[in-house]
Amino acid sequence: MLRRSAVLLSALLLGSAAGCSAAAPSGAGTPSAVRTFAPSPLPATPTLASPASPAEPPSVVVQGTVASGLEAPWGLVVLPEGDLLVSERDSGRILRVAAKDGAKTEAGTVPGVVAGGEGGLLGLALSPGYATDHLVYAYFSTADDNRIVRFPYDPTRPAGRQLGDVTVLLSGIPRGPRHNGGRIAFGPEGLLYAGTGDSSKGTLAQDKGSLAGKILRLTPDGTPAPGNPFPGSPVYSYGHRNVQGLTWDPQGGLWASEFGENNWDELNLIRPGDNYGWPEAEGVANRPGFTDPVVEWPPSEASPSGIAYADGAVWVASLRGTRLWRVPLAGNRPAADPQAFLDRTYGRLRTVVADRDGTLLLVTNNTDGRGDPGPDDDRILRLAISS
Repeated sequence: MLRRSAVLLSALLLGSAAGCSAAAPSGAGTPSAVRTFAPSPLPATPTLASPASPAEPPSVVVQGTVASGLEAPWGLVVLPEGDLLVSERDSGRILRVAAKDGAKTEAGTVPGVVAGGEGGLLGLALSPGYATDHLVYAYFSTADDNRIVRFPYDPTRPAGRQLGDVTVLLSGIPRGPRHNGGRIAFGPEGLLYAGTGDSSKGTLAQDKGSLAGKILRLTPDGTPAPGNPFPGSPVYSYGHRNVQGLTWDPQGGLWASEFGENNWDELNLIRPGDNYGWPEAEGVANRPGFTDPVVEWPPSEASPSGIAYADGAVWVASLRGTRLWRVPLAGNRPAADPQAFLDRTYGRLRTVVADRDGTLLLVTNNTDGRGDPGPDDDRILRLAISS
C-alpha cells in the first residue's frame, strides 16, 4: 500500500525512524499504511520540549517467559514485592504469579462475573494506598451490565480464598456481546479512570447520559471525580468506540487506545470533555467539534488493547495486528513514526505493563477464542529495552 502522508503541524512532527533488529525476534519497522499526526496544543499546559532528532529505535529483547498456561488472560498488575496478579476473562479467576519462578497461585474467583463474547473479568488496578489498604479494583461483566468493584486481597489466606468481600463502586455500564472496554487505571492524581465500549450500540458513545463509549474518571470510592467536565457525571471524554488502553506520560498527559471499525484504529491524547467522534468519525476527520487521534492504524495492523509508557514512548499491544507498537514521544507529540516489534512472533497481544526495573511485561491472548494457541499459551513475557 502506498504511504499516505497527512501530517498536521508538520514542523513539530519528524520523519520516520529506521528499523533495527534485536537480540530476540523484534521485526522493528513501520508498515506504510500507518499515519501519525501532531495534536493541537493542550490548553493550560507548560511548554514542552521540542522533538529530538530522529534516532534508531531501541532493541527489544525477550528476556524470558514469566508465566505460561494462562486461559484468556486480560488484566495485569505488579504487587509491591514484584509478584503479579493477572485476571482470566472467562474463568473469572485472579491468579498470583511469583516473580522469582512464575509459580501460579489462585487468589480467588470474583463473584458475579458472567463471561461471554468479549465480556468477563477484564481490567485490574491496585489502590494508590495498596501498601496499607490492600485493595484491588476490577472491571467485569455481569449478565446485565459492566461494573467496577473493589475488594481486599489477603495472600496469607488459603489459595482460592484470598479475595475479600466485593464492594460495587459503579454499575450500569452497558454490556454487549462486543465492545465492553474494560481497562482501569489510577492516574497520577490518585483518581480512577476506566475505558468503556459502546456495547455495539454506536449512538450511545455520543450520549453524555450513557456510560458507554466513554472514558470515566472516579474517586477511589466510585463517585464522579471533582472537576470532571460534566458536573455530577463520571464522564471524562466521549465519542469512543472501544477503549482498552490507558497510560500517562511524564507531563501528565492521558493516552488511550481505541478499536476502530473497518478503517482506522486510534491512539488518542485525551482532553477532558472532548468528543472523539465515534460513530460519526473514525480516525482523523478534520471536523469541527471532534478531536482527532494522534496515530491511526488499519485494524489489520493493530486492533490495540493495553498500552504503557516507558523509555520515552507509548507501547501498544496489538491483537489482530499481532505486534507490539512503539510510539516515540517528545512531550505530548510524536517524535517519529511508530515502530513495530515482535511482528507475528507471539500471536495476539492483550496487555503491556511497565515494570519498576524498566522492563515491559507483555501478555499474550491466543486462548481467547480468536487466536491460534501454542502449547505454552497464554504467556506473560518479560521484555528488555536497550538503546
